[in-house]
Amino acid sequence: MLMAVLISNSVGNILVERFNGVPSEERLHWRSFLVKLGADNLQRASNEELFVASHKSVHIVYTVLGDVCIYIVGKDAYDELALAEVMFVITSLIKDACKKSPTERLFLDKYGKICLCLDEIFWKGIVENTNKERIKRLTRLKPPGEF
Repeated sequence: MLMAVLISNSVGNILVERFNGVPSEERLHWRSFLVKLGADNLQRASNEELFVASHKSVHIVYTVLGDVCIYIVGKDAYDELALAEVMFVITSLIKDACKKSPTERLFLDKYGKICLCLDEIFWKGIVENTNKERIKRLTRLKPPGEF
């Protein structure tokens, strides 16, 4: 199960969060844990350099992309390799939506498009689509006959 996808700015403010199967009382713990993990490791990281961690029998993959930090938490079948594949799709779609490596302002300008892309990648904790071109077609918001 894909438990969480969080995107924050460089100072730790959450821009987007999606939790699946995480009780509401544990979400604050996960937010603070992931932001602290990123603060400790992502300061010196280069763009799209992947980091891996484990916590409470779950896998965490995280990276920095421009001014935003992306965290993915998974368990069971979603190990580091599966999460790295999802991370690759998310980072490439964010870069495509923003037309470059995003600043916080550019990310927020493209917020709706990015949320649509995230919805096409996973739903209720299950990865549904990692084909970048298909996700782009599905998020164009045009009737199927106009492809």
